[in-house]
Amino acid sequence: MNKILLIIQREYVTRVRKRSFIIMTLLVPALFASLYVVIAYVAKDKDQTLHMVNVIDNTGDFINKFQDGKYTKFRYSNRPLDVEKKDLKDDNDLVLNISNNKKDSVELFARKKTTLTLSDDIQRQMNDIAAGSSMVKAGIDTAKLHKVKSNITIKTSELTATGEQSANLGPAYALSFAGAILIYMSLFIYGAQVMRGVIEEKTSRIIEVIVSSVKPFQLMAGKIIGVGLVGLTQFVIWISLSTALSYYLGIKSSGMSGQMATFIHSLGANAGYELSCFIFYWLTGFLFYSALFAAVGSAVDSETETQQFMFPITLPLLFTYILCVTYLFTVPDSTLAFWLSIIPLTAPVAMMMRLPFNVPDWQLAISMVLMVLGFIFTTYVAARIYRVGILMYGKKASYKELVKWFFYKE
Repeated sequence: MNKILLIIQREYVTRVRKRSFIIMTLLVPALFASLYVVIAYVAKDKDQTLHMVNVIDNTGDFINKFQDGKYTKFRYSNRPLDVEKKDLKDDNDLVLNISNNKKDSVELFARKKTTLTLSDDIQRQMNDIAAGSSMVKAGIDTAKLHKVKSNITIKTSELTATGEQSANLGPAYALSFAGAILIYMSLFIYGAQVMRGVIEEKTSRIIEVIVSSVKPFQLMAGKIIGVGLVGLTQFVIWISLSTALSYYLGIKSSGMSGQMATFIHSLGANAGYELSCFIFYWLTGFLFYSALFAAVGSAVDSETETQQFMFPITLPLLFTYILCVTYLFTVPDSTLAFWLSIIPLTAPVAMMMRLPFNVPDWQLAISMVLMVLGFIFTTYVAARIYRVGILMYGKKASYKELVKWFFYKE
């Protein structure tokens, strides 16, 4: 055990002291903070362009009924359509032709493609105007109708054993979505670091000296845990600095402080719960996949030879990530979502996506137990391959060879 601790200490201290680690640890929160400021600045719409819409109404139903917007103005014209189109000199001017012909009832002309927001606004206004005209023709008093029109907002609450709680999933979902992305990316990043470290020690032949004093399993376990602690340290610093910087910038930015405060308040107890689950699934997922990455590193002599082994290992994680961001968040309680959050190969990403939707305690417990059993099993399998492969040189490994190495006796 002392030897494993020494290896962990060496891996951790060596990597944490690297200039690249310090730079990346400080740079990422700064990038997030910069991104927040840029989004806040862009959201102010400083560079929005004014659009002038020249309306030719051949029906007479829409004259003087369009409402000007902040970036949209309407002008009514009696000139022919061809004349208005020829007079379009500004790329931001448009011609709206409302024809009596039912086939070509409404046409919008411009010198360049219009935005969906602009065309949707014009279409919405026309539908509202047409509906109002139809009600007037039917003898309905639209003024009274608008007076009694209500604007109901639904506030969702969840009934729990401790009382009513807000059921607003936005902030909790954003937190879990970010956690799923971080787990997905970090398993590849830090797992690849373990694999590269194994390959470097193997090709430099320094491993022959190391294994003379420690067992291959001790070396592999120390390297995996050491790199894992480096990753965890980096994540804790990232989360702390990013949260502090984002909150500070949110308070300082005009118009953004209320949104930031509301967002943080709405997270409430979910933040601690999801952060705890994130740490658990990140650690167990890292141990699970890093053991396999270490086995791959021990079986090859260079990174170019890893592709045949890497694809089958990373495919389940990639498959789950794509499903999570495109489909599973709409059906978090489906059979597919359940099994993906239970199987250790896919659970770290799938379970993070399901957390905001109140995963039953028994499902979470089964998933966590299987994750622990899963990384113990993969560590055992990887260690048996590692003990043989780490001393093999000049021989291209295959899946058949890996199976043979696994069954070799001590």
